[in-house]
Amino acid sequence: MKITSIDVFDFAKCLNYEDCAPICIRINTDEGISGFGEVGLAYGNAHHAGVWIVKDFGQLILGMDPLNSEAIREKLFRTTFWGMGGGTVINAGMSAIDIALWDIKGKYYHAPVYQMLGGKTNHKLRAYASQIQFDWDLEDRNMITPEQYAQAAKKAMDQGYTAVKVDPVGVAANGNWQRTRQDADWRLRGQLPKNVLELVRARLQAIRALSDTLDIIIELHAFTDTGTAIQLANYIDDLNIMYYEEPVHPLNSVSMREIRDKISIPVASGERIYTRLGYRPFFENRSLSVIQPDVCLCGGISETKKICDMADAYDVKVQVHVCGGPISQAAALHVETVIPNFLIHEQHSYGIKQGLRDTCVYDYLPDDHGNLVVPELPGIGQEITAETMKKTWAYTIQ
Repeated sequence: MKITSIDVFDFAKCLNYEDCAPICIRINTDEGISGFGEVGLAYGNAHHAGVWIVKDFGQLILGMDPLNSEAIREKLFRTTFWGMGGGTVINAGMSAIDIALWDIKGKYYHAPVYQMLGGKTNHKLRAYASQIQFDWDLEDRNMITPEQYAQAAKKAMDQGYTAVKVDPVGVAANGNWQRTRQDADWRLRGQLPKNVLELVRARLQAIRALSDTLDIIIELHAFTDTGTAIQLANYIDDLNIMYYEEPVHPLNSVSMREIRDKISIPVASGERIYTRLGYRPFFENRSLSVIQPDVCLCGGISETKKICDMADAYDVKVQVHVCGGPISQAAALHVETVIPNFLIHEQHSYGIKQGLRDTCVYDYLPDDHGNLVVPELPGIGQEITAETMKKTWAYTIQ
């Protein structure tokens, strides 16, 4: 079997979500089997680079046997020069290719990917509602008041979720989201002012007041620095936080360890850490209790499984990062159902939006108890609909 062509589909043309436009690929073979993957750059400001990295790397694997995914990974890693340097865009392209190759492999052997990875360790995957600072509904809006945060959490709880994730600092008191429009009166670095501390704590207290048993995960998006992350964690220490995500620059293992040493909340990070090489210093200095590799960014299904196995040797738990389209969701489920150190699954607010869900054939969402199960179809069990392919901007490498 040989790879004959690769199609790239840019969803930006057919979706109205300003911050979420997945980039997906389809690898085609001379035996009529095709596999789907996703470039993990559906958000942020690297979208076009994500489209074209597949062109650059895809042309190098034409004619190769898609079942030899390790050999293909080594070629992209060793012979492209930039592959060994890594980085977000490089690894996002390699991830999409690897996922599509696993999809082909599963279809070729008539087996779900998880069976080829080792079978089920986890039959049900507990999920949490992610990013409730944008509400938990079919339309996003920035939550400002403590009451709004509680209402958003309550919506998720009513759907069966027993855990939520919230960024309590990202939306300023005036409603601005700090990644796109920073507010000078909402200072998050150096030292947190009293007005920030008090409103952030009030938001979290309003969520905690809903239930003593609800798990609350805090996401900081690295808006804080080492000092402010420590300051905030100690200010909210009594609220029983499950873990504390990306409190500082995601590649700074030394600062991450300093934070862990000075707070009692477990520290998590990983969506902006790539490959085993990137995770190695965090394992060795014991700075993270939970890692969050993104299957569509850290190297694909192959590399994610290796990272998770490496984490298990250090007794570190795994919550795969999911912030993209339905293919990203499906790929994550296959890894999570296999690994023994699975902790919880991320059901992102993007993933509940109907328009995004309609781009693919199958709809995998948590049940009314907040649990998911892995797809049982051959491959990853997810494909782009023919209608979506017609609506997207598409480019073919052949």
